[in-house]
Amino acid sequence: MTRPKRLPPWHEHFRLPSGRELLIRPIRPEDAGPIQGAFGLLGPEEVRQRFLYDLRELTPEMAQRLCQPDPQTEFALVAAEPLPPGEALVGAVARATIVPRSRQAEFAILVSHFIAGQGLGRHLMRRLVKWSRSKKLDGLYGDVLDSNEPMLQLARSLGFAQRPQAGAPGLVRVVLDLNGEP
Repeated sequence: MTRPKRLPPWHEHFRLPSGRELLIRPIRPEDAGPIQGAFGLLGPEEVRQRFLYDLRELTPEMAQRLCQPDPQTEFALVAAEPLPPGEALVGAVARATIVPRSRQAEFAILVSHFIAGQGLGRHLMRRLVKWSRSKKLDGLYGDVLDSNEPMLQLARSLGFAQRPQAGAPGLVRVVLDLNGEP
């Protein structure tokens, strides 16, 4: 009897309720091409909700930077088809970045509308929280458009507090105290 192959750290299979299987894994430089290609499949509202402004294209330089996080201060996961990096269609990206000279990290998550609403965003957020706790950080936060109700609901359900952003109408900062109960 053969044992199932053990996955490397931060790798896991995730089955959507629709039955589609994804591989959640750390982002790699080879993902830049597929991420740049998939950017064109995003609707303008999806882009605005993630980047907080209109962005018409993801340049090769932006894609390369996104796919090469600094392992000391950044963590990024993708949810992709279970194919080799560079070939797999990437359906979601989640990242956390430690804010310089602080014990806080800022998060960002983008889940394609093709697979949204199936629990993937929640799962990815829990992974970002786990990474942030492993770095002994005090907090994890993100800025969310006040019109992005699905993200605000997700944050509330995971214990994030909401704080209006002074001087930034239309933005809400969601903050999770990492010193509380896991």
